[in-house]
Amino acid sequence: MDHRSRVPSRFDGFPGALDSVTRFGIFWRRRIAGPLIALLKQGISPAKLAQTLGAGFICSMFPILGTTSLLNLAVGVRLRLNHPVMQAMNQLLGPLHLIMIVLYVRVGERIWHMHDDPFTVAEFVHCFRHASWHEFFSRFGWAAVHSISAWALTAPLFFILIYYPFRHLFFEIARRRHLASGTPRGLVPGGK
Repeated sequence: MDHRSRVPSRFDGFPGALDSVTRFGIFWRRRIAGPLIALLKQGISPAKLAQTLGAGFICSMFPILGTTSLLNLAVGVRLRLNHPVMQAMNQLLGPLHLIMIVLYVRVGERIWHMHDDPFTVAEFVHCFRHASWHEFFSRFGWAAVHSISAWALTAPLFFILIYYPFRHLFFEIARRRHLASGTPRGLVPGGK
């Protein structure tokens, strides 16, 4: 082959440049794209997806402001659940989360046989944003104990109320999709 018949490349004159581009492509696929795709596909069986919704809901309702994203992340990593779904749920449930904090405080006060400590969500959020940690915890420390107690008692119930209906729904959807695609009955991937 004559050197004049070769198609010029943008890497001509840069010895080893093609090797570095190839190495970067391999690095990109192995270290960035591959793990991201695995993360998106993680926990997409019907049972795991239902577990993701249940765990995502109860983690998103944890009654301490500013902790739900980290709690979702920790539980998602530990149980190998779908992180994007959990974090999306966390964001969508934000308004309900504020209402549930007050409800959890009131239920916790009943559990601990304490008197009602009147406060509003606006006062709580204002103190959280503007007061020192000492002021905030002296004002709302027992409210945190009460709310965490109520959350811990109700979390298993919420998980069951979310997990089993969605598990059934997701298995039914998977079964219908596989029947429509001609997959033999009983071969639903990820079925547990």
